[in-house]
Amino acid sequence: MKGVFFSRREIQFLYSNEICRVATCYDNLPHITPVSYIFDNGKFYFTTDYDTLKYSNLKKNNRISLVVDSSENNNNRAIVTRGITKFIHKGKKFENLFDLFYDRFDWVRNDPWEQGEAPFVLVVPKTKVSWGI
Repeated sequence: MKGVFFSRREIQFLYSNEICRVATCYDNLPHITPVSYIFDNGKFYFTTDYDTLKYSNLKKNNRISLVVDSSENNNNRAIVTRGITKFIHKGKKFENLFDLFYDRFDWVRNDPWEQGEAPFVLVVPKTKVSWGI
C-alpha cells in the first residue's frame, strides 16, 4: 500500500508527538477518538479493542481521517491525513508493533495484551495537509 510523502520537518513533528485523533464513520455518523500512535515509514499505527465503536466502524468502512496537532505558545501546528486502514491481528508484524508500543508507552507496559486480544490498526495516508511545520 503506497502512501504520501512527508517532509523531514513533518516527520520530526510526527515523531515528537504520541497522541493523535482518529475519525471513523459509518452510516453517515462520524466518530472521533484520541489514540496513542507510532509513525513509521510513512504510515501510522495504533491499537483498539474489538468491542469499540472505532473497531466496528473500521471493520465496515476502512476509511479514516487522522490529525496530529500542537498549539504550544499559540504556535498552531498540525498534520491532517485521510487514508485507508488494515487490521493486524497476529503474526510477526503484530509482535514487532507490540514491542515498539511496549518500549514507548507506559500504559502498554502496565496492561500488556496478547495476540488476538486487541488488533493494531495500520493507517496508510492517501492525502495530507499540514501547517505551521
